[in-house]
Amino acid sequence: MGDPPFLTKQKFAILVNRAAVARDWGGRGYSCEEFRDPPGREWNDFVHDTNELVTVVEGRLWMTIGDEALIVEPGDEVFIPKGAVHSVKNIHTATTRWLYGYD
Repeated sequence: MGDPPFLTKQKFAILVNRAAVARDWGGRGYSCEEFRDPPGREWNDFVHDTNELVTVVEGRLWMTIGDEALIVEPGDEVFIPKGAVHSVKNIHTATTRWLYGYD
């Protein structure tokens, strides 16, 4: 079995460089912003009217997109299609830093 359809493992180098991600995403028409979540922080049942990309810089996230559950680690890229119900939880023992962008 391969990776879930929303997840590209190690799309970026594990020592994630925000400028490199911003260049890549910008070339695909996406913004690039940083977010930080303390351990255990959850964001549940979001829906956006645009596509979204997520990449973990440091830490680990548990995400759901529709019925699909993912664990996202540094360098992984997640594609969240517009209109998809999604949730995010920091499952790392420390702050998780992650990048997100909308098209």
